[in-house]
Amino acid sequence: MSSGGCSIVWFRRDLRVEDNPALAAGVRAGAVVGVFIWAPEEEGQYYPGRVSRWWLKNSLSHLDSSLRNLGTPLVTKRSTDSVSSLLEVVKSTGATQIFFNHLYDPLSLVRDHRAKEILTAHGITVRSFNSDLLYEPWDVNDEHGQPFTTFDAFWERCLSMPYDPQAPLLPPKRIISGDVSRCPSDTLVFEDESEKASNALLARAWSPGWSNANKALTTFINGPLIEYSKNRRKADSATTSFLSPHLHFGEVSVKKVFHLVRIKQVFWANEGNQAGEESVNLFLKSIGLREYSRYISFNHPYSHERPLLGHLKFFPWVVNEGYFKAWRQGRTGYPLVDAGMRELWATGWLHDRIRVVVSSFFVKVLQLPWRWGMKYFWDTLLDADLESDALGWQYISGTLPDGREFDRIDNPQFEGYKCDPNGEYVRRWLPELARLPTEWIHHPWNAPESVLQAAGIELGSNYPLPIVEIDAATVRLEEALIQMWRLEAASRTAAENGTEEGLGDSSESAPIAFPQDIQMEERPEPVRNNPLHGTRRYQDQMVPSMTSSRVRVEEEETSSVRNSAGDSRAEVPTNANAQQNAREAVNQGVLHNANRNTRQRHNNTTTFWLRNAAEDSTAESSSSTRRERDGGVVPEWSPPTSNFSDQFVDDENGIGATSPYLQRHPQSHQLMSWTRLPQTGLEAGDVENAISPSGMENIVLWQYMCSFYASYTNIDE
Repeated sequence: MSSGGCSIVWFRRDLRVEDNPALAAGVRAGAVVGVFIWAPEEEGQYYPGRVSRWWLKNSLSHLDSSLRNLGTPLVTKRSTDSVSSLLEVVKSTGATQIFFNHLYDPLSLVRDHRAKEILTAHGITVRSFNSDLLYEPWDVNDEHGQPFTTFDAFWERCLSMPYDPQAPLLPPKRIISGDVSRCPSDTLVFEDESEKASNALLARAWSPGWSNANKALTTFINGPLIEYSKNRRKADSATTSFLSPHLHFGEVSVKKVFHLVRIKQVFWANEGNQAGEESVNLFLKSIGLREYSRYISFNHPYSHERPLLGHLKFFPWVVNEGYFKAWRQGRTGYPLVDAGMRELWATGWLHDRIRVVVSSFFVKVLQLPWRWGMKYFWDTLLDADLESDALGWQYISGTLPDGREFDRIDNPQFEGYKCDPNGEYVRRWLPELARLPTEWIHHPWNAPESVLQAAGIELGSNYPLPIVEIDAATVRLEEALIQMWRLEAASRTAAENGTEEGLGDSSESAPIAFPQDIQMEERPEPVRNNPLHGTRRYQDQMVPSMTSSRVRVEEEETSSVRNSAGDSRAEVPTNANAQQNAREAVNQGVLHNANRNTRQRHNNTTTFWLRNAAEDSTAESSSSTRRERDGGVVPEWSPPTSNFSDQFVDDENGIGATSPYLQRHPQSHQLMSWTRLPQTGLEAGDVENAISPSGMENIVLWQYMCSFYASYTNIDE
């Protein structure tokens, strides 16, 4: 072992030994100490959810085993300040260098900049690398050197870059270990006793770890990829890659995915397999959407909590506790929505098409604040990813320049016949509808009474009636948009008259607080076997438990979901309807014209969700064609003969394919990028335009970010 002068490799969301530039640099430099610091308090309100923590626990165990086989252990530290812990490790190991890989979310950008400043001041050499993207965000710009504001332009530039993404690196053959005798690992506690039974079920469906990620990638490339363009929409079969959790935790390199898929594309092109080529292009587009999520987050670091288009701050969101509770419990009366939400609750997973359906329903039909839905996804998804989730919800909410038109409602009934044509997905998660004929499975409210009786269904009793009729939701959405544009016009007029600040401010005038049931509450954390830190407190998302009989015995699924689960969650604040009432008052006398515009949208499309969440997103799964979930076995699916009706054919091009919403509304706002703010400090107007009132984004953090950009663009590649 080396007695000093070693290098620290700081692992974060790059939990692999192959194609890891920071690890490769450490091995080249000599002796290595691998370190992982668990400091979730630094994430603020985005403390990892239960299923995400379960994945991290197992992925770290896998990484530690791999590193030990190569010659060095993984040192784990429990902390509330990563930089302070790094300094402690430096002192105890005698390290002279620290290597880590880039992250692009706002908190990580600030933390990494602070780490470089402090460690450099202590005489430590710090180098960082690109391990998460094909190209760094600052390398992809338009002809004027400015960031792109639409996905199509961004991805076209990525595909036409003068140099290809770097080839993936092989894992090291051997690692010389630094001296860790005075640097003992802390025991990391990722779950409490109440979560262990639920988490045990996850292991039957998922296999975290970098080598398992490679197996999942190989399985997908040699199997479902060839028919990805044909089958990717099907929620009732395993036709996607299931790679998104692996990608989020950095268990597989996006560069490796890109290169292996491109090799397959060349092979199929030589064979003249046009379907295979099309599948590759669509799958690569999902990789591009993941890239774009990091690109947006880097250039607009408030995107996880503020709309990128300023007029959306005037939208009169409906703050309704009943709507939110019905949505998250899967009791909206729309089978596809309800099936999706119950699957999410039970497994921590959703097919990307179902993510689009449930999020669109949340925003367009219920008109609940999109940040509520994003936060709930963060708390409950295995592949919870701040950048991807923010992009997906912003797209669905129409707050991107090339996003989904806000006045376009996706009818769950017709979406059901596109992604679950035989009703098998609905039957799996809504056993109370299991005996309903396929003809009525996605709209039971239209079924004849005799059919309902034969299926044992009593609408309004053992299955709810629709919480909101689609026709009524269409009218209400049009009314809300009328009010939004009126308020935007009034604000614009006030700005032009000098009585209000100018454009570019997309912050909400009265930010809507998170509901209590997804707001993090402090409670004592279990005492850790860690004399350095003792007892700590953490903020728990209260992710629903999977310990009920619902997840063990399929026959009991109905009662568990409907009863015990429903009463276990806290309520949204009771002052919830104030904003809705205000909207109705404002709209008196001007909204009656909207009624004549009522229409049923029969061919609404769903074009994207990213993880990942995007239309062909990497919000896709890891693995084999046979999976076990919730104590039961998910059937092994072979690609069935498609019986999709031609009338339900969807868009193929995803984000940017439809006519941008703003082309019809020229009064749109300009996007505000923090990289264009003064680099010498923030002034009062800049602060108001650049940050929102959240606790995370205080002035000190943003001063770091503005000054950080100049140094970050010069980071070692």
